[in-house]
Amino acid sequence: MRSRPTLEWAPGPEVLALEPGATDVRPVADVVRGGRVVVLSGAGISTESGIPDYRGETGSLRTHTPMTYGDFVGSEAARQRYWARSHLGWRTIARAAPNDGHRAVAALQACGYLSGVITQNVDGLHQAAGARDVIELHGNLDRVICLDCGTTSAREVLDQRLRDANREFTAEATRINPDGDVELPEEVVRTFTVVPCTVCGGTVKPDVVFFGENVPKARVERCYRMIDDANAVLVLGSSLTVMSGFRFVRHAAKAGTPVLIINQGLTRGDPYATYRVNLPLGRALTELAHQVTAGEETGGPSHA
Repeated sequence: MRSRPTLEWAPGPEVLALEPGATDVRPVADVVRGGRVVVLSGAGISTESGIPDYRGETGSLRTHTPMTYGDFVGSEAARQRYWARSHLGWRTIARAAPNDGHRAVAALQACGYLSGVITQNVDGLHQAAGARDVIELHGNLDRVICLDCGTTSAREVLDQRLRDANREFTAEATRINPDGDVELPEEVVRTFTVVPCTVCGGTVKPDVVFFGENVPKARVERCYRMIDDANAVLVLGSSLTVMSGFRFVRHAAKAGTPVLIINQGLTRGDPYATYRVNLPLGRALTELAHQVTAGEETGGPSHA
């Protein structure tokens, strides 16, 4: 039987005594140094790249209602509204660059300390920073899929088709949301032309999981297998409000696997956390990577 890190899991109300969270990452580094750590990241890790989160102090859910799956498939007007706004917002996300937090995760993985990275983000910034084999729980805005024939294609191709079909569309993006959506007046939305699938003429949707849509079962099961094989789970920049990510924290804690959380603000997973840090992600993860690798004689994790 594989050994686990020495920090004990002790869920319950007493964990909330950590509020508003510690600022010392050394206890997290002690666990990560043992290797086989799975990262579960959320929108908070991308805020320093200029992409806002949903639920932070300035989270977009305070002023923005994301498109739901039911609305998208059930209404031509809703699809027009989504694509008009996303057409502008995607360009901003496509230009976003990885930040120190993404780079620290990639470095820890390259050094062998991480056994997997699961992200709830759809921006592709973990991969852009060099992370490998990232499980994109909610998909990626870089791809689109036809709901009728299942054909997938690159978002860049669709973007050019939308540009060609909307040469007189001159709206500009203002506030960008984590799902690539922006705010546009309804009279501007009504001037936008949506293009169909080039294969069957069907409805094209971004290859992401909308609110109200289920994560594919095979993807969920792959995440569970990764969590089951982990020595610890490290949550980065997620409030864990939605079940799609929270279930993995609850599953790990039930199995006695330490759960470590680095996030600005409280999270739904705090009662399950072994240790929680309340710091900006770029700063915290840069320090964490330094702490993990400092003084390592072998240059890699120990697997007891």
